[in-house]
Amino acid sequence: MDKLKIEVESRKILGKKVKKLRSEGLLPANLYGKDIKSKALQILEKDFRSLFKTARETGVVEVKLGSESYPALIHSVQKDPKTDKIIHVDFHKVNLKEKISTHVPIRLEGEAPAEKSGIGLTLQTLSELEIESLPADIPHEITVGVDNLVEVGQTIHVKDLKIDRDKVEVKNDPEDVVVTVQTAEMKEVVVEEAPAPEEVEAIAEKGEEESEGEEKPPEEKKEEVEEQQSEKQESTK
Repeated sequence: MDKLKIEVESRKILGKKVKKLRSEGLLPANLYGKDIKSKALQILEKDFRSLFKTARETGVVEVKLGSESYPALIHSVQKDPKTDKIIHVDFHKVNLKEKISTHVPIRLEGEAPAEKSGIGLTLQTLSELEIESLPADIPHEITVGVDNLVEVGQTIHVKDLKIDRDKVEVKNDPEDVVVTVQTAEMKEVVVEEAPAPEEVEAIAEKGEEESEGEEKPPEEKKEEVEEQQSEKQESTK
């Protein structure tokens, strides 16, 4: 994979005024880490959307700000709960020589013969894997082939996953079940309701506060609060 890069600019517009940036096709963002002062940034929205399709949350991105470059992971992508449009991004600067813990998505590949024949249903019980590795060694995703699942009761465990364990340490229990074949009668359909806008905001705030204990500066917290209050006021009109 080619090295992922994105050009950014310093951002002077803060708080609820960032809506003006979005109307101009710009996306407000922040770059932070334990060894740098948090920086307010702005990015062309189309550039970020293109980057995010490839990088997601696991690809190291070179964030270029003027003559400076920072290796970072896309740590948080906030979306408008009504339109699903991206409204804010956080980049987390990483040290390429220090291992970090993160979660990597698990994707099923192929079709289980047991499901194709109608004798059973494939159930994925683990959607992501907790790992520790150097930033550059983080897998983009873990693919699991299900072509050998021919009978009800067959399972694939974490210990069965194909991972370069010399570079990646898996934190999950090796016996954790990733995917299993069960009878149709056993499968339960769970319908999840979409979270309310205020719940989305609360989840985003909590996630940022828990990010390795790295607290954002007061001015950025004020910016986020003002922006949320402004969005709530518009939603009541």
